[in-house]
Amino acid sequence: MSSKEQSLKAKTFHRLHQQSSTFVLPNAWDVISAKMFEECGFKAIGTTSAGIAASLGYLDGQSIPLNKMVETIENIAKSVNVPVSADIEAGYGQTVEEVLETVKAVAAAGAIGINLEDGTGDPNRPIFDISSQEEKIAAIKELSESRNMPLFINARTDLYWLNIGDSSTRLQEAVSRAKAYQDAGADCIFIPGLTDRKIIKKMREEVSCPINLLVDPEMPSLTELSEIRIERLSCGSVPFRATLTYLRTISEEIVNRQTFHQMTNGDVLSYKRLTEFIQ
Repeated sequence: MSSKEQSLKAKTFHRLHQQSSTFVLPNAWDVISAKMFEECGFKAIGTTSAGIAASLGYLDGQSIPLNKMVETIENIAKSVNVPVSADIEAGYGQTVEEVLETVKAVAAAGAIGINLEDGTGDPNRPIFDISSQEEKIAAIKELSESRNMPLFINARTDLYWLNIGDSSTRLQEAVSRAKAYQDAGADCIFIPGLTDRKIIKKMREEVSCPINLLVDPEMPSLTELSEIRIERLSCGSVPFRATLTYLRTISEEIVNRQTFHQMTNGDVLSYKRLTEFIQ
């Protein structure tokens, strides 16, 4: 992908966060899922670290070798015409320098945005200090600007996802982190696990930059989220897990019932259509 094309995609991705309605970002785990999302009309695609890792036999949480993750991101970015944002978890590194190397790799692979989380994966110290995240975000922003490499930084806080701290003070801590990450250079704040309408509204009142939430059965509708002025809703690993659930349904029918109804209904993509689709 040329730098000009990547820059245009980055600008398109930024504009999606400036609409009057909430836009939904599906998360792909391979080429075919990305192409399906694009064909269905999504204007941008994210990657799911959990889906990519699991599809290649690894646990989530940076267990997959970075080169395998980057290779998948590159294959996805090359397969579609819409912007692709990469989930790089906590950056695959302990130091700022290591995180920057990860960012360089995914940008070279064609990603125009990144998702960087503050969860550590360590139950004894589940979340990075605010100052540590600020330093990483600021360094990524400086790298992006110095290389004229437009990169959308989606800064994720895992306070609600991991139920960190006391529930009565969690909102204020989330607001503090959101403001600090924004000041450091983040373009959007991602708060997975937050579904309460009242808290979402309070977060919107306190935070001026775009807010990203994660799909959940308890999540308000897209209409309501648009009214609250939430810019983005991510699908995360839900589509990947739903696909596996359907695969299990098919398998259990064959093994337990000796029938094939789930495989032969009219909703199954024909082999001919699949061949046309991936060309």
